[in-house]
Amino acid sequence: MTIGVLKEPAHDTRVSLLPEHIILLKKLGVDILVETNAGNMAFANDDKYIEAGADILSREKVLQQSDLIVAINILDASAINQLSSKIILGLYQPLFTADVMQNWSTKQCTVFSIDMLPRTTRAQSMDVLSSQANIAGYKAVLLAANLFPRYFPMFMTAAGSIPPAKVLILGAGVAGLQAIATAKRLGAVVEVFDTRPAVKEEVMSLGGKFVEVEGAADASQAGGYAVEQSEDFTTSKS
Repeated sequence: MTIGVLKEPAHDTRVSLLPEHIILLKKLGVDILVETNAGNMAFANDDKYIEAGADILSREKVLQQSDLIVAINILDASAINQLSSKIILGLYQPLFTADVMQNWSTKQCTVFSIDMLPRTTRAQSMDVLSSQANIAGYKAVLLAANLFPRYFPMFMTAAGSIPPAKVLILGAGVAGLQAIATAKRLGAVVEVFDTRPAVKEEVMSLGGKFVEVEGAADASQAGGYAVEQSEDFTTSKS
């Protein structure tokens, strides 16, 4: 088995496999081909991949010589034209990119879009959505703190006290819980709204105040996802 690691588009700083992952795969007898400069934006240069046992090749050669291609984003048109009977693994949102999936099927490619994996205990190690949501919740608060014209924590100075920022977080899922924890660490007063009453305990354990809104539909039975609220509820609260 030969796995090919492609460089992501310029807007994405991630890479599918880091050098430490290469070491583990090499022990399993897997050959790894990495596109030149694929890991530069993730602080993993070509030398680190070579030390781990990977071969650095051009994009064309990686596409040609790999049995399984890992790429987080959908491949560009030139890369897709070079595919034939390959296995492709990444985050492709097939429900929104049906035309691309149809194109790959005509080339007899097998595609694994791991963002479609169910959020179950058995698939936890492959749950890419939760890991990325965790980062999103953390970064969202840092960006908000940077844009906020004052300070998040309470400051006591000789000239007087500056009250802490008040933060409202909508939703206490994976991203929301991380946002609560980050905002509290920065010293903000945090309030949280979620349509699932069951998350109140988690919110409070992180130091947030749970905002209960009368008439909200309980989404706790929706498999961990939100449900559409009634028209009466949205009208009365708007």
